[in-house]
Amino acid sequence: MSGIQDALEAALRHRRDADELLLIADETAAAHMRWAGNALTTNGSVRSRRVTAVAVRDGAAGVHVGLVGHGGALGDALPGLVRAAERAARDAPPAADAASLPEPWRTPSWAEPPGFTSVDAFRDVLPGLAEAFAAAGRRRLYGYTEHRVVTTYLAASTGARLRHPQSTGLFDLSVRDGDDSAWAGVTAPGLTGLDVPALAAELSATLARPGRRVELPPGRYEVLLTPNCVADLMLHLYLAAGARGALDGRTAFSRPDGRLPIGERLTALPLTLRSDPDHPLLPCAPFTVSRGTDDLTAVVDNGLPLRPTRWIDEGVLTALVQTRHTAARTGAPLTPMVDNLVLEGGPDAPTLPEMVRSTRRGLLLTSLWYLRDVDPASLLLTGLTRDGVRLVEDGEIVGTVHNFRFNESPLSLLARATEAGRPAAALPREWGDYFTRMVMPPLRVPDFLMSAVSPAT
Repeated sequence: MSGIQDALEAALRHRRDADELLLIADETAAAHMRWAGNALTTNGSVRSRRVTAVAVRDGAAGVHVGLVGHGGALGDALPGLVRAAERAARDAPPAADAASLPEPWRTPSWAEPPGFTSVDAFRDVLPGLAEAFAAAGRRRLYGYTEHRVVTTYLAASTGARLRHPQSTGLFDLSVRDGDDSAWAGVTAPGLTGLDVPALAAELSATLARPGRRVELPPGRYEVLLTPNCVADLMLHLYLAAGARGALDGRTAFSRPDGRLPIGERLTALPLTLRSDPDHPLLPCAPFTVSRGTDDLTAVVDNGLPLRPTRWIDEGVLTALVQTRHTAARTGAPLTPMVDNLVLEGGPDAPTLPEMVRSTRRGLLLTSLWYLRDVDPASLLLTGLTRDGVRLVEDGEIVGTVHNFRFNESPLSLLARATEAGRPAAALPREWGDYFTRMVMPPLRVPDFLMSAVSPAT
């Protein structure tokens, strides 16, 4: 075993004033590279560590839970962290959702060292980036790429010993030509095989084809949402789909009689929204990792094994995110949050270019930004378009339109969508540093509300 497992084992032996103790250690190695105006500007690598201690203590009034986090070195700091978590549990009021830690199990890789990365992760990116710079001409390329490996170790006094190394590669590229721009984001466990010149050429072509600027008033427009746009919107839906918030009457999934809306049809399209820790393109932790308690997770659920879950099945809501506490309240199956998300339709779905060719008149939205909650009860969001609103007429992109502010709900969009295209790996632009493992289709929405013209460029 590497030093981190030994340190966690030693820290567990310092338990004194807690019935159960759980430790989560996150070892992060990351490398990044940034460019602007067709030239590299910065690059570097970092390593960091954070340990979270959770103490569970039975008391006369109920079960008390204490949570304390610490960044930095291990060794002498961990006994103090354990003491602090035990004090926090002793001082905390009884927790309504407190429970004993899950049944112990052990991953085969527990004894392995943390994963590692460095700027060598960009060896396939750099030559392609240089080629794209050389071919750019008057256009300017801006962007950022990162590769990080977060190795999570979970050790509990119950006997659980779990390890998961999460590898994430991000590539973010913008192409500018005067006041026009286009953006694309790519995510994958690694950055091998990424064709940077082809991606830059594809973005440049969207700038070259329009040939004119078009001014349009606010209003409702038929829109085509790229997979990246759909990713931003569906992530908001997923993060609002906790059973706890629904039961408490605070979300769009709440109902007046207190029931959960399981079985309700959300869309006429045969869309399935699902998560799977063993998805071949989106592998993620096969167990719950929670560093705090909220509507979606509970610290006492750390270590729960995760399984494939269908949240929406053929257009019908089949599950909300359930902790052990909410599952006991509702009698519904336990369906913890999984760190990936897939939305897919039928087998003969068209590609995005095919959807463009079948559009008489509409707007192609390629990027969304600054999404914010307006009304949690309906999941109404406001946000901005960014880096490329294209006017489509008679199956062709004929112009570039200014940016808009929009007001829309992901739930309402699903209900009104008339066509879903072929799914593809997608990166939510605004949440790309938080939730990256998504596969989404393009969507056609006939009456997307552009509430105002945005001066943003």
